[in-house]
Amino acid sequence: MSVKLIEGIYRDVLIGPDGEPVFDSGWQSNMIVLSCRVLLARFMKNEATAKGIQSLFVGQGDPAWDKLAQPPKPDPNTVTQLTDAPGFSVPKIKLEYLDPKTDTVIANQSSRLQITATLGPGQPAAPDPFPLREFALFGQMNNVDFMIDYIRHPLIEKDSLMTLERKVRLAF
Repeated sequence: MSVKLIEGIYRDVLIGPDGEPVFDSGWQSNMIVLSCRVLLARFMKNEATAKGIQSLFVGQGDPAWDKLAQPPKPDPNTVTQLTDAPGFSVPKIKLEYLDPKTDTVIANQSSRLQITATLGPGQPAAPDPFPLREFALFGQMNNVDFMIDYIRHPLIEKDSLMTLERKVRLAF
């Protein structure tokens, strides 16, 4: 019997300097990795140093992926870091509960979370444009980063004048 503990999706919207969307990926599936399940087990065991979502990192990945129809899928049982680790930590993330039926933001606790990460103008500073090919959410255990989810995606070139809004939704 196979049990899914968590499912996730993500959406990227690249916004030009005029405030208009330049690119919208639409909602796509992401990969929940083994270390997320280990972190959850430690959290459920009441280990005091287990911390949930702490950061979202973006990375340049491997330029060779651009020659493929889709980037190669990593093994969720072995991937623990970005290809170009550590990548760039998005300085602004927001966590919100979602209504399980409507996916609208709610104030009450629920089994669904939305994580919104915003890379504003000038972030990352270099190179310009910054080639984005991967991202991951991280929690922590004993002050060590634990990957929660990971995605490799087709190239997004974010120049220093654009804003990238990345939303990740997790269903527990």
